[in-house]
Formats: sequence, C-alpha cells, structure tokens
Amino acid sequence: MGRLVIVSNRAPSVDGTGDSGGLVVALKDALSQQGGLWIGGAPKQTETPSDELVFHQRPDFDIALFELEPELYRDYYLGYSNSVLWPALHGRVDLINVQPHFSAAYREVARRLARQIAQTVTHDDVIWVHDYQLIPLAHELRALGVTSRIGFFLHIPLPDLQTFKAIPDWQDLAGCLADYDLLGLQTQRDLSHLINIFRHTLRGELRANGNMGINGREVVLGCFPISIDVRGFRQLAVEGAARTAPPPLPRLIGVDRLDYSKGLPHRLHGYETFLSQAPEFCNKVALLQIAPPTRDDVDAYKAIRSELEHLAGRINGSFGTVEWTPVQYIHRALPRDDLAVLYRYSRVGLVTPLFDGMNLVAKEYVAAQDESDPGVLILSQFAGAAEEMSDALIVNPHDPQDVADAIKTALQMPLAERRKRHEALYSHLEEHDVAHWSAAFLKRLLAVEKTDPVWLERFARLELVAKTG
Repeated sequence: MGRLVIVSNRAPSVDGTGDSGGLVVALKDALSQQGGLWIGGAPKQTETPSDELVFHQRPDFDIALFELEPELYRDYYLGYSNSVLWPALHGRVDLINVQPHFSAAYREVARRLARQIAQTVTHDDVIWVHDYQLIPLAHELRALGVTSRIGFFLHIPLPDLQTFKAIPDWQDLAGCLADYDLLGLQTQRDLSHLINIFRHTLRGELRANGNMGINGREVVLGCFPISIDVRGFRQLAVEGAARTAPPPLPRLIGVDRLDYSKGLPHRLHGYETFLSQAPEFCNKVALLQIAPPTRDDVDAYKAIRSELEHLAGRINGSFGTVEWTPVQYIHRALPRDDLAVLYRYSRVGLVTPLFDGMNLVAKEYVAAQDESDPGVLILSQFAGAAEEMSDALIVNPHDPQDVADAIKTALQMPLAERRKRHEALYSHLEEHDVAHWSAAFLKRLLAVEKTDPVWLERFARLELVAKTG
C-alpha cells in the first residue's frame, strides 16, 4: 500500500491548531502511520486560483489545498451542495432550490479537483473521499485513468428512492456513487435505501456477500457507524468538571448546529408541553440550548433562527420568573472542552433531530457522564445513533407529548436505572470508538480487488483513444 489520501470539502488547519474533534481526530493516526495526504478546500477563495494543489507539510501528514473562485465556490457549496443535496438527502424536498448553474458548478469542481489529484496519486495509493460535496469525484478520477482504490463515506443520511428522485440528475448521481470501489454509510437504514436506489436506477443486483453487481462490476457496500474518541472526551469532561462548579438546577442540554434537520423548534414545543403539564418542575429545571450559526446565507437557515428565537422568548415569557429562566439560548459555538463539562453536569441530554446521519452529540453526552451519577439521553428515533443506542429513551421528535413524557421520565428515573442504561451505552461506545470506525473502513477498502477487470478494460480503451487521437 502507498499513501492514504483523504479528500474532503474542508482540510485540517495547516499548523494543526484545528485538530480537536471531528474527522481529523478520526483519521490522524491512520494518516500518520501511512505517510498520508489530506486534500481539501482552501479556507479562502481567490479570483486567481492555482491550477495545481497547494501543498503544506505537517509533522504528522501533508496537506494539499485546492483553490476556487468565489462565484464557483458559492454555486458549488452554498448552491448545489447545500441548497439541493443537503435538503434532499435530509428529506426536505420542499426546500430544494434548483438552478442550472448550481449543477454545472458542482460537476466542474469535481472535474477540476480530479485533474489535480490525478497529478499526485499513484496506483498504490488508497483514496478515501468524504461526504456529499464530492460524490462525482471517483467518476472523474476514473475518466482520467486513475487506478487507485477509491472509497466513499457519506456522513449524512441517504433517503429513500422517491425522495432521492427529487435531486436534479439523480440518475447521474447514482451512477457516480457506483463508480466507487467501496461505499460506506452510517446506518442499516441508509444501506437499504442505497440498495434500492441501485436496483431501480442501475439495475443493480444484490449478491450473497451483500455487495452490488452493477454494469459488470462489484461495488462493495458497508455500514460503518462513525464515533468519537470516547476515552479522550471523557477525560476532557473529568478534568473540566474538577475545575467547575455544578449548576444550581438540574440541566437539560441540547447542542446542535442551527439547521432545520435538527428539530430544534420541535424540541422546544416538547419542552413547552412538559412545563405546562408538569408545573411542579417549574423553577426546578432549566434547558440550555446551544445552536451555533451555519450557512447564514441560505434563506432556510434564517427562517429557522427566527423561529427558534421566537419560541425561546415565548416559553420564557409564559413560564419564567424574575429568579428563573426556563430556556437559556446561546447562538454561538463553544470550545470542545467547555461542552464536555456542560454535558457532564446535565441531567438530561436532548438529541432530537428530524433526520440525521449519526449525531455525535449523543455519543459525546454519554462519554462525558459521571458513571456514579449519570444523566439520561433522550434520542430521536430518526437519528442514526438510535440504531446503536437503544438504551437511551427513544422518542418521536414530531410528537411534543412523546418528548414531554420522556423529559419527565428522565428527570424522575431512579439512580439504579440511570446507571444500568449508561453502563450499556458507554461499554458499546468504548468498544466502537472512532479508531474502530476508521480501521473497519480501511480494512474493507484494502480488501477490494485492485485489478478490477472492468476497470482494466476501460483503461485500455482510454489508452487506445489517447494514442490514436
């Protein structure tokens, strides 16, 4: 094996200062061991982008940045990626904004990036592409004759076939997915959706080994639930709590990017229902909702912010007193170590998205708890994490009564039951941490047959065309 080459829309910081949490932590060790390269978008756009990748060296692995013009980046990222793919893949087809130049920009970025990558990778390198912004990349790399193993991991959910069809050029997009050697998804739910999409779009045949036969090739499929650095995050919480006083009231906490997929208004409706039906808890608990801004240039995000602020104000106006604020709302990001302490000192963790690929907040909340007196996780049945974390209180986020009942159950749950649920959740997380996730994906990708006869036939035709002009 040559290098591990990671490709994503965003790259880690050049100096390593942005390595806390997220995908970087998940892949840092694997990159360091293999002498890896991380290719990602430059943090700023430029009117005169380089035609080649811009390389930077770090002690642990190299970084290569691709540059884009502001207009192209806007149409590719805010346009097609986040005004078409994001709402469609999260089941919000009513929010799709279809513009022909969005699709053109999306494919142009994949073509341009493929040309730059093809200049630096070798046959022995292993390429791992991440997330929805770069789905066509393998197709473009194959067209250039790149023979490396190429895997893809979708971090967000994949909807059913009928929802997928709302995407412009959905058949082409399915074909691009089929050009990868390995496709990894978060959940069995998403995997079943992908199989159905391939069956009805590309006449894919499900084989006995769980892979799909498509156009004479075997596309390897797998479910790889992403996780966190469980022990590392727990240590952050323990160390931070030793320096921090607990809150005066039992706390409910929600930490989510301000996004319509996270179900934040539905969560507040459930909390409001709880307060109205259980007045004995008024002045006795408080909800802390942290919702950092994201994609403020997209109209749908402006709307969700306005709705959330209105609901928080209504609840505080209806139930609050001079001494008690029912909802504390923070519209900015907090440092990771601060979040760890907030989780540890929260009696209830509210993770109630309407549709989510995984949701790592659920796993961070469990990892941060004091095992001698743990809090209770309330988890949406539509979060990918619900497939693994059945010992949480599973709720329907669309039903405010269900959420309200779960909040009351969590606050009244005996210590013995809280400990039992937490022990089951934590032991699973500890065994299936982020290192397990990346190792499982790479092991599967390395097992893919490198000399696929169909690809070899295509490469031979490409070489013949090149020689004959």
